[in-house]
Amino acid sequence: MPGILTALLCRSPRGWRSARTVAIAWRSSQWAAIVALSTLCACATPPPASDPEALAEFNQRNDPLEPANRTVFAFNEAVDAAVTRPVANAYQAVVPEAVRTGVHNALSNLGAPVRLVNDMLQGKPRRAGDTAMRFLINSTIGVLGVFDVAERWGYPEHGSDVGLTLAHWGVPEGPYVMLPFIGPSGLRDAVGYAANVAADPFVWLGQGSAVLGLKLSRVAVRAVDERQRHGADIDAVKETALDPYATFRSLYRQYRESELQKLREDQRATVPGWFQTPETAAQR
Repeated sequence: MPGILTALLCRSPRGWRSARTVAIAWRSSQWAAIVALSTLCACATPPPASDPEALAEFNQRNDPLEPANRTVFAFNEAVDAAVTRPVANAYQAVVPEAVRTGVHNALSNLGAPVRLVNDMLQGKPRRAGDTAMRFLINSTIGVLGVFDVAERWGYPEHGSDVGLTLAHWGVPEGPYVMLPFIGPSGLRDAVGYAANVAADPFVWLGQGSAVLGLKLSRVAVRAVDERQRHGADIDAVKETALDPYATFRSLYRQYRESELQKLREDQRATVPGWFQTPETAAQR
């Protein structure tokens, strides 16, 4: 799900989850490729100390692997143009909107267990409660997540992943990395991505070719779903940006910072405000 996911990460409030749609069968090899790129590929040469402005700009970009990252970006864009975008356009043209919405809701519901674990690790019990209630309501009344009943009942969805958990507890972003088939990341979020994969209970369920086929189908459908949902924004960035790589890099970082800010600003008390505690009862 090549460079498309770059824009998905940046433009969609659910974009970061969308980036985790790489095929299960490729995950180990992709991670090995990331490590290889980090250690063997040519790195960007920093400006000399005699040019402080250029050096400051280089450090601000925090993209020491830029030559290798641009190569991966070009590869991702080629795969998008050849496969993901045409399939997504056909999916949008053939499948009714109501069906596409139900598919998206069901896929999102499958990611709830990983979000719940991260909500708890972040020390956010109310966010964890929202995620748990969403999974319970939508998996039952919402018919396996096809209908987002929980949203209408006051349990909105939010993003949560290991990368945000690490950031919340002070782990720095690290250098920028462009991941094959996935898109933009930082070193911290790349590690978080691997942890999210390992934490997904649906990855470990069952054995055999039939089960593997279902898992790969989930990955493929999610990639197509996200591409068709955000295709207009993605294509607009590609068509208007003078340097799409740099634009996606900036948008990705802005998005992740926005998600982290939302997490830190969520200071809701564990007990809902309308719940009558002994203290509030005594005041009445």
